[in-house]
Amino acid sequence: MKGIEVKQVTKSFDKKMILNGIGMTIEPNKIYGLLGRNGAGKSTLLSLLVNRIAPDTGEIRLDNKVIRDNDEQLSKMFLMSEVDLYPKNLKVKDVFKWTKSFYGGFDEELAQDLCEKFGLQTNIIFNKLSTGYRTIMKLIVALAVPVEYVFLDEPILGLDAGHREIFYNALVETYAENPRTFVISTHLIEEIANLIEHVLVIDHGRLIVDDETEKVLGEAYVVSGPEDKVDEYTQGLNVIGSDKLARIKASYVFGSLDNKPISDLINIDQMDLQTLFVNLTNGGNENE
Repeated sequence: MKGIEVKQVTKSFDKKMILNGIGMTIEPNKIYGLLGRNGAGKSTLLSLLVNRIAPDTGEIRLDNKVIRDNDEQLSKMFLMSEVDLYPKNLKVKDVFKWTKSFYGGFDEELAQDLCEKFGLQTNIIFNKLSTGYRTIMKLIVALAVPVEYVFLDEPILGLDAGHREIFYNALVETYAENPRTFVISTHLIEEIANLIEHVLVIDHGRLIVDDETEKVLGEAYVVSGPEDKVDEYTQGLNVIGSDKLARIKASYVFGSLDNKPISDLINIDQMDLQTLFVNLTNGGNENE
C-alpha cells in the first residue's frame, strides 16, 4: 500500500518506555497534526519515522518497504526539528546548496521567495543566526526540499506572530501547488487547527486519537449549565473533564450523546481542538 505504516512500534530510553505499541498509517498528500504533552513521545516517533533512531520492537514501512537502512525510501522523507544538523560555518545560501546535493533537487525559486518574505539574508553564517531565524531557515529548507513526506517538529520555535503567519500561508500555498504529506507537531494547537486534516494524539506513549479532524471535532461537546442538570444529562456519557464555577458546571464529552433529551437549562456546544486535547491528556481531572 501507499503511505507510511507504523506497526506496533515500541521504544525505551534508560528502561523508561517512551512509545508503547504505536500503530498507525500516514497517508500520502494529507496534513496531520501530531499532538501530545511534553514527554509524550512525539519527537521520538518522528525520529523513528526517518530512521534517526531504531525501534526496540515493531517496524516502519513506506510504500510496503521497510525503511531501516533503505536509502531509497528515506530520501522520500525529511524531518525538521530543534536539532541543528547543518555545518555551523556554512552560509544560509550554502546550506541550500548542501541540501540540494543530498536530495537531488531543491526549489530555489520558492526558497528565495520565502527568504524575502521572512527577511532572511542568505549571506549570513548559520551559526550567527538568532534562534528565530535558524527556525526560519530550517522551515524554508523543509518546504523547498523535494520529498513526499515532511515532518515538522515544533516548527515555529522562536517565531513571532508575523513570521508564524507567513509560515502558515507558505505551507498552505506550497501544499496546494505541490501536494505531499505534512506531519506537524506543535504546542500551539489553536493556530494549526484549521490547517490539519487528520489528528494524532499521543498520551503516555500510546496513540489515543487517530482520525479525521472533522470527525473528531464532530464528537466533541461542551455541556454547560447548573451542576445538577449537567451531571444528570452526562450520566453514562464519556466525560473527559469538567470545570466548575460556583453552581455552574461545564463538562467535556467526547463521543456520542446517545440522543438524550436536552433540558432547557443546559447548553451544548462544540468543543475546539485545543480544549479537547487538554482534557483528553489531563486524566479527566476536574478544575474547580
